[in-house]
Amino acid sequence: MPCVKPDGTLEPVARAVLQMLQKTRGAEEIARSLGLPLFRIRSSLRELVQAGLVAEVGDRYALTPAGEERVPTRP
Repeated sequence: MPCVKPDGTLEPVARAVLQMLQKTRGAEEIARSLGLPLFRIRSSLRELVQAGLVAEVGDRYALTPAGEERVPTRP
């Protein structure tokens, strides 16, 4: 399941990953925190990197400026 729709909107898992990446984190930490399988998080991270919203920093991930703009805000 793609995490970024063709119209650019984000699926719930993508939004949750972006929220987790307000601090640089590894895929395993994100999967553990969200209670999701590691393969799902890795797939989402790959797609978010391709979309330019997330950058790989060694074996960790961080938001890009474009990703920071897309982090969901809570009402």
